[in-house]
Amino acid sequence: MRHDTISAFLASLADRVPAPGGGATAALHLGQSAALVAMVARYTTGDRYAEHSALIERVCTGADTVRERALELAEDDMAAFSFVIDTYTLPKSTDAEIAARSAAIENALVSAARVPAEVINAAWVVVALAEELVSVANRNVVSDVAAAAEAARAAATTARVNVEINLPGITDANIRQSLVDTAATVDALTDRADAVTARVRKQLNLVGTPSSE
Repeated sequence: MRHDTISAFLASLADRVPAPGGGATAALHLGQSAALVAMVARYTTGDRYAEHSALIERVCTGADTVRERALELAEDDMAAFSFVIDTYTLPKSTDAEIAARSAAIENALVSAARVPAEVINAAWVVVALAEELVSVANRNVVSDVAAAAEAARAAATTARVNVEINLPGITDANIRQSLVDTAATVDALTDRADAVTARVRKQLNLVGTPSSE
């Protein structure tokens, strides 16, 4: 998928095929949010921002790591969902086949839920990076910190429903609770993302015309 054009991905997303779907979309929201953070950080360099160089380097490294992982998660989600579809085609003529099929379906659903759960966790990383970056960011691109926070918000809220849709088929109490706990963090994440956007909007009201640099 990483080598697809945007138009090819959107065409696949719009087609009547099992994947890509919402999970891959959540991962791409995540990738875009991380890329935006990295872009702003790279514009926040030079003598004017020298005192923040260590922070900027750390933000770039963290954001780039999430960006690369997001592409893997998009591909993982497509593979996991395709595996779920395949398990429903397993034979169920005998008690043994029924038991094997049920176990395979649950294992597939666990895998399918764990991918968006990781998207949620990674979205937290991006929001935290945006929080660190917003107060020192180059004012000419500070709006993109808000864009990053909003994309991370979309990644998390989209991933949450993709975790939740798999929960009814998961009977392992520990695994299920872990997934529920991860999904439950999303409301707090959206509050933090909203706060980043609010800080950016407050700055924009004070900055006025961007200076040339």
